[in-house]
Amino acid sequence: MSTLDDYLRMAAELQASDIHLKVGRPPLLRTNGDLLPTDLPPLSDYDVTRMIEEALGERYWKRFCEFWELDVAYEIAEGTRFRLNVYKQRGAIEAVFRVVPVRPMTMEEIGLPELARSFPKRLRGLVLVTGPVGSGKSTTQAAMIDFINEHYPCHIVTIEDPIEFIHPNKKALVSQRELGLDTRSFEDALRNVLREDPDVILVGEMRDLDTVRLAITAAETGHLVISTLHTMDAGETINRVIDIFPTHQQDEVRMQLAVNLIGVIAQTLVRRADGRGRVAAFEVMVNVPAVATAIRENKIHQIASAIQTGMKSGMVSLDRSLAHLVRAGEITYEEGLWRAKNPDEYSHFALGTKQKEATRPC
Repeated sequence: MSTLDDYLRMAAELQASDIHLKVGRPPLLRTNGDLLPTDLPPLSDYDVTRMIEEALGERYWKRFCEFWELDVAYEIAEGTRFRLNVYKQRGAIEAVFRVVPVRPMTMEEIGLPELARSFPKRLRGLVLVTGPVGSGKSTTQAAMIDFINEHYPCHIVTIEDPIEFIHPNKKALVSQRELGLDTRSFEDALRNVLREDPDVILVGEMRDLDTVRLAITAAETGHLVISTLHTMDAGETINRVIDIFPTHQQDEVRMQLAVNLIGVIAQTLVRRADGRGRVAAFEVMVNVPAVATAIRENKIHQIASAIQTGMKSGMVSLDRSLAHLVRAGEITYEEGLWRAKNPDEYSHFALGTKQKEATRPC
C-alpha cells in the first residue's frame, strides 16, 4: 500500500474519523475517539511530501509553501470526501484527513433533541452550534441545512473553509462558497451575501469581530443564520460573542442577541459503552424571555438556571443529556462523569445519588 488514496480508502472502510500522516510513524487512525497506529510501514519525509503535493495540486501546493499550513477538501475516486489540514512540524510536513460522510445525517440520526430540531424551521434569527474540535458541529450544521433543503423553496448560501458536505439542490437552491476558492474571507463573503438574495446563510465559523458583527446583522435583517463557535456551553457562548466586541459596543450587542438569537446547541462526543463508536450529548438553550433578559442585563450566570427551568419546554443541560445516555445504557457512568460540568448534578440525574469520585476508563 503506497498511494494516498489507498490510505484514505482504508480509513473510510475501517470507519475511522481521521487519519494522520506523520514522518517516521505508520499512518495513525482515530477510531472511536482513540488515536492508534496501523501495522503499516513508517512513512518517510519523501512519502509524506510526495502524497501531499499530489493531493494539493500546483495551486494549493504553492499556497502551502507560502503559508506553511492549509485547510482544503479532498475527494477520492469512490466519491468519499475528506477535510485535509496540512502543516509543518520540526521542518517536516504532516497532515490530518478528516473523513466526511457521503451524505449528511438527519437531525434524528444524530440524536438532536426535539427542541433543537425546530431551529431550522425558523424564518429568521441566529443559531449557534458549539463544542470542542471534533465534536460533530459540522455534522449538526449539515443536518440542519439538509432539512431546510428538503422542505423549503429558498436560497441557501454556505460559506465554508473548506466545503465538507456537498448539498445538491433539492427543494432549495444551494450555493456553497469556499474560502480561497470562491471568496477571500468569511468577512468578504458576508459583506456581499445579502446581495445574493439568500434566505438561509451558513457561516462555517465565527472567527473574528467583523464576521460576528456581519452574521448578527444578517440575522437582524430577516435571514436565518447558522454558525459555530469553539465554546463548551450556552453561557460561555454568549460571553464569547459579546466579549469579542469593544467594551463601548457590548451593550448594543447584548440587545441584538437578546432579540435575534434563536438558540444555542452545545455538543460533545462520548465513547459508547460497548466501545463501538461515539454518541453525541447536547445542551440546548432556546432564547425564551428569561434567557433574553439575562443576556440584555449582562447576567449570563443566570442562563444555566433558565435552562433548568425550561426543561418542560424542551431545553436540556449537558449534565442531564449525559445522564440520559447513562440511563439508556449508551455510555458508562464514568465516561459521562469525565465530561460533566457539575458532577453532583450529573450523578443525581444519572444514578439518583451523589457520587463525586470516578476516573475515566482506560
